[in-house]
Order: sequence, then C-alpha cells, then structure tokens
Amino acid sequence: MQTVLVANRGEIACRILHTLRDRGLRSVAVYTDADAAAPHVAMADTAIRIGAGPIADSYLNIKVVIEAAQAAGADAVHPGYGFLSENPAFAEAVDAAGMTFIGPPAAAIRTMGDKALAKQAMQAAGVPCVPGYDGQSQDQAAMVAAAEQVGFPLMVKASAGGGGRGMRLVEAAADLPAALDLARAEAASAFGADHLILERALQGARHVEFQVFADAHGRVVHLAERDCSVQRRHQKVIEEAPCPVMRPDLRARMGEAAIAAARAVEYRGAGTIEFLLADDGTFYFLEMNTRLQVEHPVTELITGLDLVALQLDVAQGLPLPPDLEEVTLSGHAIEARVYAEDPAAGYLPSTGTVALWRPASGAGVRVDGGISEGQIISPFYDPMLAKVVAWGETREIARQRLMRALADTALIGPNSNIPALTAILSHPDFVAGNATTTFLADSGCDRVEHQPASSGATALAAALTLRAAQRAAAERAGYLSTELLGWTSGPAPDIPMTLSGPRDEETALRARCEDGVWHVTRGGQDHAVKILAYDGTQVTAELDGHSLRFWAIHRADGELAVQLSGQVWRFRSQNIRAARDAQADGRIMAPMPGQVMQIDVAAGRTVHKGQVLAVLEAMKMQHQIVAPAAGVVLEVNAAPGEQVTQGDLLIALELEEG
Repeated sequence: MQTVLVANRGEIACRILHTLRDRGLRSVAVYTDADAAAPHVAMADTAIRIGAGPIADSYLNIKVVIEAAQAAGADAVHPGYGFLSENPAFAEAVDAAGMTFIGPPAAAIRTMGDKALAKQAMQAAGVPCVPGYDGQSQDQAAMVAAAEQVGFPLMVKASAGGGGRGMRLVEAAADLPAALDLARAEAASAFGADHLILERALQGARHVEFQVFADAHGRVVHLAERDCSVQRRHQKVIEEAPCPVMRPDLRARMGEAAIAAARAVEYRGAGTIEFLLADDGTFYFLEMNTRLQVEHPVTELITGLDLVALQLDVAQGLPLPPDLEEVTLSGHAIEARVYAEDPAAGYLPSTGTVALWRPASGAGVRVDGGISEGQIISPFYDPMLAKVVAWGETREIARQRLMRALADTALIGPNSNIPALTAILSHPDFVAGNATTTFLADSGCDRVEHQPASSGATALAAALTLRAAQRAAAERAGYLSTELLGWTSGPAPDIPMTLSGPRDEETALRARCEDGVWHVTRGGQDHAVKILAYDGTQVTAELDGHSLRFWAIHRADGELAVQLSGQVWRFRSQNIRAARDAQADGRIMAPMPGQVMQIDVAAGRTVHKGQVLAVLEAMKMQHQIVAPAAGVVLEVNAAPGEQVTQGDLLIALELEEG
C-alpha cells in the first residue's frame, strides 16, 4: 500500500489524512466545486475534482470515484463513513479495479447493511434481537398489519443506511401511514433504497455500541463500548466511553455477543455492533455499522490506539496486535458533535460562510474539524462541522473539560448547536450519567430558545460599532492620529443609535466617548466599555471595570458578529423597523435552502392550521412545511424537484380572521 484515496470529505477525510501522513503514505482527496476550498483538499498530496456539488453526481457516484483513484495511481481506497462506505457495490468495484478496499468484505457489508438480513443473521447466531417485522412485503396494508402484531410505540426504519435517516418513531396506529411515507422517501433519497422494517420501540433504554476489529487470520476482538444514548431525532449528539453504568460482567456478555455478530458474517476490519441496553441488564442487537464510526475518537482516547492505523494494517493482511485481547481502558472521554443548525429555530440546517473558526485546545481536548475560515457551508452535505472531544481521569473531569472546550471554540458564520450542547452537558441527568435514548425528549434541554443579547453584550457591540465608524471616518478624512479619535474640546456629545439583532429586534442606545471609554446607556442601564485590543477577530476589553476576552467580526455587509460565553449575537447599526414575520400575512417562505420534494396543496384549496403544505429536503433530511393557521391557498410558487433558497416564496395563503 503506497497511495490511498480517501473517498470522503469534511472532518473524517481530514482525520484519515492525518494518519496517512503519519504513516508516510501518499494521499489523494476527492472534491466537488462546493468543496474546492475545504481543508481536506489542501491536506492531501493530490486532489481530484469529481463533480459540481450534489452527492449523487459526486461522492455517491462509484464510477467517478473509481476513475479518480485510477487517475491518481491509488492502490487503496478508504471510504470513511457515510457516502459509499457501506455500499457493497463500491467495495466490489474497488476490488475489481485491483485496489485494496480499507473496509470489510462486500458480502459482510451487504448482509449487515440491510437491517432485515442483519437481523436474520443475528438470530441465527444467537444474538438477542429487538422484536419486529423484517419481511419482504412492503405494501401499506402489510406494514399496517405487521405493526399491529409488533405493537405501539414502534420504530419505522430504513433497511439500508443509518444516521437516523429514514427512521420515525410512531406512537399510535393513526400516525403510521404518514411515517411510512416520510421514512420511505427519506430512505430512497439518502440510500437509494426504500425498503423498511418495523421494530418495537424500547423507550428508556441506553444505546450502547461495541467497537470490534477482525483480521484476515480469523481473530476478532472488541475494544469495549461507547454510550451513544443522547440522540435527537435518532441522530447521535453526544457520545462517551466507557458507558457510565457498565459492569465487568455485563461488558463481557455484550462483548461476546458483539464478537459473535462479527464472526457470523466473516467480518474483517473495523466495525461497530449497536445494542439497546435496558436498565435490568438485558440487551438487544440493533444494527452493525460496517465502517469506522463518527464517535471513534472516544475509544481512541481511552485505549491509546489509532483505529485508522489498525484499519490500514488489517487491510494489508497483517494480524491484529496480540495485546488487543487485554486492552486497558484509561479514564473517560466524551464527544460532542458540532452541527451547522439553529437550535432556536427548530434545528433547521444553517448554511453560509465560515467567518471565524478557532477550535479549542488544552489538556485532554481534541477537535476533529473539517472546516476553515472562508469556506461556504452548502446545503448539499451532512451538517456536522466538527467534533469536540475531551478526556479526563474521571467522567466529571472529562465533562468539565468538554464544557470549557465548547465555550472556547470560536465559530462565527452558520448558526451552530453549541448552546444546545452546553445545555445538555450541564443537565443534572447527564451529569449523573442517567441519560437514555429518551433523555432529550424527556428533559427538553435541547429545546434552546433564542437568547437576546444581554445589556453588557449590547454595550460591547455598540462600542465596537462606533469605534469602527470613527476609524472609517478618519481614513476618509486623511491622516489623523488614533489618539485624537473621539476627542472634543467641549463635553462629549451623546450619539443616538439603534442596533438590530439577529431576530430583527431593535435596541435603542445612547453612547459617548470620553478619554477612550465608551459610556453606553441602554434603557436605564449604564455601561462603561474600554476596548483594550482588537485584531479583527479577538477583543480584549473592560466592561464596567471587569476585563474580558471575546470574539468579534465586522462583516462586509455591515453586520457585527459577537461571540461571548459561547453565544453568538449579530448586530446591525441602522434604524430599521423590525421585520414582520413572513407567515403573519400568509406568505410561506423556504426556511432554508433545499430541494422541494413534494407540494401537497393547490390554488383554491382550503387548509387547516398545522396541515402539511410541502416537504423540503436539506442536508439529507426531510422537513415538513405546515400551515401557520387555517386559510385558502392563493398561489403555489414551487414545484417538486425545484431547488430553492432560504426566503423563497413557496406558497401564499389567505388566512382566516381571528
């Protein structure tokens, strides 16, 4: 193995490239026009363009990826996770092209990648499975009849793929048809297959997975477990290792089951066996991920192993190191996934340019990122931007370090879920290690409301805005010493100003500058702000006599973005009327960029409040657009298959009075 093509993008491509560089191997990246400025492109020795942006024409196109590998002279391909990593046809194509696939055999991928086949294989191997339906009949009547046998609540799951896509929790029989339609459409879009299975929903259990490794010499080991119970919409948000409630005897039993699962399909390489763990110690097989997991860093931090390096060794036919049987677990590690999404807007995907990205650092902190300043976050790909991971001698030390690392991570551009992550990590149930798969739904700690800027933050923004205006005026006026900025022979005049915030809320202020100190009045509150240093990104200032550091960016469009204590606020210095809610007058706008998957209404049709009007797909998830109130459809301005941008008019309604 001399040259490895990484058939992926983002943080996992960067992660793999690090190990390839450490091993002295030549690396090849693939990219699209949307990813031309992405970090993985710059990190690789060679990068080859494979398309414009949409994944179906690029990262999911087996032919163009194989052609790129051949053009670069690659003798091996690492698929990362997602995209083609669990596509058996891709593994076969790599083998047919005479290259080494750094992953399991295609037969194992095919069996374990199909939840129905996997469940049948596990039952044959004696691995306990969740009761459900995995039959071939997919018509609505058969699924409804099967659901009655399984019982409610139940899970509708795409047989192919993972990552929470094509998955719906159904509480009652009346909700099943719509859930089947949505899951089927989402699965077809994400995985190219719409086969579904049903499983009984074991609510209140933990999601615990075991990292397994198998070599070409018949040896299979496990590297202990990870707890991935903190999930939103069946997508993992926070993972940790080891599981807070794991006991040695339980680890031994679950580890044996994980090894049996891998042996049942003659596995090779890195894989993960996922279980549901009930509080009485019973556990059930969920699925196997036939690839490296997103959350593999927590296992690396408690074992000291490089899992990508182990993948390379196994792919080359080397045996697993003999000491893996007695791997020692050291301390505790917790990982938080940073997504480009807006928690205060129902976690809608967020796009835009990364204006500032400064990942945290420090003892026990690791950040696996895949973004860079100036990069555009597009709607084509998964919204995960980075993973912030912390290790500690104890779970509490790891948790505290992760909280601090998230607070120290500077990210200005697209909205992110960092405030929600902080709320989760500080919730008493998480602190106590009691989180189950229903934790977020039960606690509501991920339902983050928009936090208006504090009086102090607004004063800081006002001072920075006026300071920038002073300097701009000085540049237009010609040479003027900065020492004279704000100088006046008489009393300093008050400057009236209005700052509008990210939700178009307006704040009226008065400010004056005396001896380099900005005196800002907001309502009845007075603040004294002195800007001690500002390099265009980081600010050192005094607020009412207290020194602090924070991040701030003056954008070309006149916006000032301030990140303080983990919160990001955006300000504009202009007197504008607060924007009306577009839905208040019946205009239904696209809440994010995406593709129109379906339009469920037509002009002249009467609709009721909460009725689904349309479905958009963005970042591989389907989002329902519902009526804000009852009314009549005046106009439909979009059609299935169209690509829309945020703010585009989709549907116009004449709303009922009252």
